[in-house]
Amino acid sequence: MDPPNRVPDGYFSLCLDRENGGGIFMPMGSRHGLLLMYQSARYQLLVWDPFNVDLHRLAVPPEWLKAPFKGAVFCGAGDIQHFRLVLVSTETDKQQHTRAIARVYSSETAIWGDRISTPLPSKLPTKSHMYFTISVLVGHSLYWLFDDTSAKTLLLDGILEFDLEKQILAVKPVPVGIPKENMCRFQVMRAEGGGLGILFLSNFSAQLWKVETDCDGAASWVLGRTVELYKLLSIDSRKKRKWHQCIVGFAEYNNVLLLRTPTDLFMIQLEPLQFKKVSKTKKWAHYHPFESVYAAGNSI
Repeated sequence: MDPPNRVPDGYFSLCLDRENGGGIFMPMGSRHGLLLMYQSARYQLLVWDPFNVDLHRLAVPPEWLKAPFKGAVFCGAGDIQHFRLVLVSTETDKQQHTRAIARVYSSETAIWGDRISTPLPSKLPTKSHMYFTISVLVGHSLYWLFDDTSAKTLLLDGILEFDLEKQILAVKPVPVGIPKENMCRFQVMRAEGGGLGILFLSNFSAQLWKVETDCDGAASWVLGRTVELYKLLSIDSRKKRKWHQCIVGFAEYNNVLLLRTPTDLFMIQLEPLQFKKVSKTKKWAHYHPFESVYAAGNSI
């Protein structure tokens, strides 16, 4: 944000002493004013409230250290005193069946809940380790895109859903007929009008897909609208051949996309459609939008 609405940098400076610090810190996203990070050297999850200068440390359950995992933090409706965490990962049983697993932590009880699981698609190889993107909250469910890291070519394999109300996991397919290569071209999101959606970068445009249910209750993906990015961002037609774009961040509450081109970083708000050039950059990085403090209005 621009001054005077910009939050001072000092709010996002987390100082850890030598005894409790060190190692690599992996951001796992933010939600409801809280940031979630994983400190690999100490196998700890850190839940940080930068505005109230509050930091919680949680030990990762030992069985979750066997495979890559992702986490998500959230607060219950109307509850600003407590938070919950969801961890998701995969496991392979003795029958060589790979399953997605989840556990929920409540700060109110300081207890990890029972393990929740669901089978992954049978097309995936056994003993596969899945890579999960940072979660997105849509309605009362958390969603992660995932792919098989053991495959030679990283393809988008599906969407993992965790229903916060029913406390169940489910695997949802991605739209049929779109290329599945290159995970940085996909973003799960809230669809226009509500419900689950997915954004797909195709050449020089962004396709906005959404789930619709027919009169028989069957759900399927349909293409909503297409945004011609080269027109929106005024990309010179002579540069289109060399113009490679990548999604490097997403703000779920406002449906704002951070898009990187070879020379620039753009912030694109999908509803209403508008954009802003954030900076020039030649560095590859992932950005983690923080949504908590709002100025008047909802534009970028």
